[in-house]
Amino acid sequence: MRPKSVRPIVSFILSLILILPACSSFSPQPAPVHAAEPIATSTHAATPTVTLLPTSTPRPTSTPNVAATQRRSDLQAEVQSYFDRGFLESTEGTFKELDDFSDEWAQLGWYELERIGMKASDFVLSGHFKWSSAYQNADTYGCGYVFSLQENRDHYALFLDRSKVLFLITSDGYGRISGPTRGTGRVKFGNPAEADFTAIVKGNYVYALVDNEVIGEYTLSQSRPLTGDIALTVLSGTNKDYGTRCEMTNLHLWIPN
Repeated sequence: MRPKSVRPIVSFILSLILILPACSSFSPQPAPVHAAEPIATSTHAATPTVTLLPTSTPRPTSTPNVAATQRRSDLQAEVQSYFDRGFLESTEGTFKELDDFSDEWAQLGWYELERIGMKASDFVLSGHFKWSSAYQNADTYGCGYVFSLQENRDHYALFLDRSKVLFLITSDGYGRISGPTRGTGRVKFGNPAEADFTAIVKGNYVYALVDNEVIGEYTLSQSRPLTGDIALTVLSGTNKDYGTRCEMTNLHLWIPN
C-alpha cells in the first residue's frame, strides 16, 4: 500500500498529469444512436373484394405509451421544481435519458472518465448513485460528473464522497480543489452508500443536490469556456482490491433551449 499523501491536492495533480492521457486507452464512445423504428410498408397490392353488403371496419386506434408519457411528465415536473427554486431561468429544454453506468477503479487519488457524447454549458444532470470502497479507511472516493471538458483536457469535476461533495477545477493538467461559495458541501454516508445526485449548471454557478437537497453552490471561472463535453467519472481512494465501485442508474440530462 502506498503511504497517504500529506497534501490532499498532490494525488489529484499527479492523477491528472497521468490519468488523462491514460484515459485514451479506454476509448470511451458516445452513447449509441439507435435507429428509428422502420415505417411499415405493404408487401403486395391489395385486391378489392366485392360483397353484396359491404361493411365498414373501424381502424384500430393507437394505444398511448402510458409509461413514456408518465416518464416525460415526471422529468418535466423535476425541471419545474428546479425552476421554482431559482436554479433555472426556463423550463423549456431537451431531455436525454442515458444508459446505466458501472465501473471500478483502483488507483489511489486517480479518476477516469467516460464521455456521454453531449456538449453543453448550462444543463441538469441527475442519477441514482451506489458506490463503495474496498477499504474502509480509504481517502476521498466516489462517483461524479465531469463537465466543460475541453480539447486541452481542462474541465470541472464534481464527486459525491461519503462525507462531502468534492469540486475540482483542472487547468493545464493540474487540479485544484475548490470549496463551496454557499452551503457546507458536507454529507454523511456509510460504506457502501446510495443516494440521488444532481448537478445543475447555470451561468457561472454549479449547484450540487443530494437527495434533492442543496449541499453546495460552487463558482465557475469567468475566464474559461463553459461549453464542453460532459462525462461520467469514478474516483478511487485506495489501491486495494477493486478500489472504488460505482453504479449509476436513472441517469437523465436536460439542456435548456
